[in-house]
Amino acid sequence: MAAAAQQDPNVPSQREAIELATGWRFHFGDVPASVTGSNFDDSDWEAVSVPHTWNRVGEYALERGPASNNAQGVGWYRLTLDAPAAARGIRQYLDFAAVGKIAEVWVNGQRVGGHKGAFSRFRLDVTDQWRPGQRNLVVVRADNSKPTADNAAGQVIPLAGDFFVHGGLYRPVTLLQLPEASIDPLDYGGPGVYARTAEVTDARAVVDVRTRLRNQGDARDLELTTQITDAKGKVVARTVRPVQLAPGTAEVSDRLIVERPHRWDGRADPYLYKVTATLRGKGKVLDRVTQPLGLRTFRFDADQGFFLNGRHVKLHGVSRHQDWLGSGWALTPEQHERDMELIEELGANTVRQAHYQHADIWSDLADEAGMVVWAELPYVTAPSLSGGKGSESLWANAEQQLRELIRQNYNHPSIMMWAVGNEVDSAKGFGIKGDPPKPLALLQHLNEIAKREDPDRPTTFADCCEGLGMMQTAGEKLAGTADLIGYNRYYGWYYPKPLEARAQLGEMLDKMHGEHPELPISVSEYGAGGAISQHTDDVTGGFINFVGRPHPEEYEAWVHEQSWPAIKERDFVFASWVWNMFDFASDLRDEGDAVDLNDKGLVTADRKVKKDAFWYYKVAWSDTPAIHLAGKRYVDRSYPAMTVKAYANSPKASLTMNGRAVGETICVDFVCEWRNVPLVPGPNKAQVTTVGGEAVLDDAATWNGPDPEKGVRIDAGNLATRNLDGQRFGSDTFVTGGAPMVLNLVGFGGRSLRPRRDVAATRPELFEYWRQGEAFSYAVPAPDGDWTVTLYLFEPNEEATAGQALTVTANGKPVIRGLNVSKAAGGSLKELVRTFPVTVSGGVLKLDFASVGGNASLAAVEISR
Repeated sequence: MAAAAQQDPNVPSQREAIELATGWRFHFGDVPASVTGSNFDDSDWEAVSVPHTWNRVGEYALERGPASNNAQGVGWYRLTLDAPAAARGIRQYLDFAAVGKIAEVWVNGQRVGGHKGAFSRFRLDVTDQWRPGQRNLVVVRADNSKPTADNAAGQVIPLAGDFFVHGGLYRPVTLLQLPEASIDPLDYGGPGVYARTAEVTDARAVVDVRTRLRNQGDARDLELTTQITDAKGKVVARTVRPVQLAPGTAEVSDRLIVERPHRWDGRADPYLYKVTATLRGKGKVLDRVTQPLGLRTFRFDADQGFFLNGRHVKLHGVSRHQDWLGSGWALTPEQHERDMELIEELGANTVRQAHYQHADIWSDLADEAGMVVWAELPYVTAPSLSGGKGSESLWANAEQQLRELIRQNYNHPSIMMWAVGNEVDSAKGFGIKGDPPKPLALLQHLNEIAKREDPDRPTTFADCCEGLGMMQTAGEKLAGTADLIGYNRYYGWYYPKPLEARAQLGEMLDKMHGEHPELPISVSEYGAGGAISQHTDDVTGGFINFVGRPHPEEYEAWVHEQSWPAIKERDFVFASWVWNMFDFASDLRDEGDAVDLNDKGLVTADRKVKKDAFWYYKVAWSDTPAIHLAGKRYVDRSYPAMTVKAYANSPKASLTMNGRAVGETICVDFVCEWRNVPLVPGPNKAQVTTVGGEAVLDDAATWNGPDPEKGVRIDAGNLATRNLDGQRFGSDTFVTGGAPMVLNLVGFGGRSLRPRRDVAATRPELFEYWRQGEAFSYAVPAPDGDWTVTLYLFEPNEEATAGQALTVTANGKPVIRGLNVSKAAGGSLKELVRTFPVTVSGGVLKLDFASVGGNASLAAVEISR
């Protein structure tokens, strides 16, 4: 090893790239064949800058607005530029950081190449078509057509999925000018320099560096310098070697020793070195590439979880999609940085890059933040749209995209696993017709490719269906294909008996660990939808419409409150990733308070609002004392009493309401609750304070209580509150027995669980959900005195039972006897309103419903003077 020396300060530390950001013209749709020529008139095309996408998908509204654009098809880009001059022998490369989804490129009227895949970098050698120092024309055809069994997009992964594939030049475009002999720019879009940490001890680190070279001229004698610099720029290891480079490509390997290495240690200390390869000819620098280097060891254990540098670390974090509301996939560096800031604030120590290769800057930010990263190939949902294991062309495309993913991201120390698929046996859930495709063969092939590309990092994939029996699959056993596995499991959301979420998740993890004792297990997705404008008084009361409306913010938080403890207490679960950090675009979705958005994010898609679930994790994952009052956005309360909830990492918390002490409560799994806290009409100022922790912290909120003299209204079966005709109906609360109901399950491809729209009623909205059962009862808080109760009843079954008879008692006294609802209403699906007087004593009205010969079906209750 040669003596350490400082890098020449007069030579750039990295090859220079010329940005091609401005001056582009764009058109979506059909164009004549002359579009690639210089005589084509594009003056009426839209002037755009790159990064750019033509899609704008997702908004917080109940219907698509005029600004929405989920068009899929072909978009055209044209750029006329005065090219910089170049010395003789300089080669010209166009560098596309990503094009969604299939690209074709022309330079000065000649086709120079293309690329299939929406997420990876590709470079084209355009030297023969380029005119240095003159005017040049670049034309790009970008195609994000919806895949079908017989179009080009149907042979390029992903074929389907619950996210929208944006079209366009959505990442930067640059021009590289390199000499004939250089570090290879055409190695699957990779850097050409690949550093592998072969050994790390406290005394030394051994780093093997492979540098790929390309020579498109005559054979020549060159010199390659490889060096490692520390975070302060000091050279700590260096080799210099002569290289005889023949025409073509070659690979040179060097071993460097770093004495007393400073380790990259995740969030605790994400220390970064740099490795730089410099190619010289006749004493002149020809090319230079610098890459990040983190020196660390890691391993996964099936029983004990994840270890970083020999220390056990419980990985807890989030998945992230790359779109922003209003920007689509065309993100700025500042937007990427804001995303990482929010994830760091949350207390996460790992990020899953869903469901595809993310931007270079995102992986740089993960390195710098100390995140452990799951990097993923977009093999999603299915290998084929026509059955079977997929075509040869699709396999070739999947392999190409995997090699691009690994080579382009090889040097990021944050990346510790390569995911070769996500829910690859979920085709039937996305409406793919015919027999379920067979995903195993391609999954196995990709796993082999990943191991050949990078033997040091384990492979993984995310499973959706093993052991669930809820979706038709080809029946292939996928677990064990990769070194690790992640389970996408939505207990409390998609599955039966949602209120048993914690037990179900724990039982599933124990079962899978027992069935695959040698396989390290993670939870790669879990969560629920959350709409910040929709709220519930009781998360256990109403129907959970998981792909429709409503999605109360409080219910999303509750699902996470149930899920995290089940994960936390199992050391064999090496990692978990919340689905998702941010609401994201999916035009399969019409739910919550949004359209074309999956609303499972902890933060809204515009990054403006941190939902209650965000604050739960910020408290649970915090290393410092923290407290937060939940439910602040549910300001105008429906009932004169409420459950107050706070998140705290102290043993206890204390609550005052309007300056009066409510009392202390024990905080269990970071959740502190006070039930049936009375509210006065108008503003109620709550303050919660930590008790018994390292520091005294507090948080406050104001809730408006209703006037109890104006009555109580309950929307039976509904999980959320609603306003109708100026009247507030609370969510289904104060109830025991029966079950909340909705019309029917149409399935994910059908977009939603359908609330009723077919009941003939004065206010049909009240009949969208209902409570049903042979017996159920309500204990409703109400001031003492005389009241009138109005019940909204109906028969939901078109073939009603002739012998059905409903009896209702109020505080033990019969008020309705032997009522056949269908007969009294004049048929099924017709509103039947019944009113009766009651006298309340003791502050509670007890209503009991009992039915024989058929269920009772209650849409709403009104208690008024």
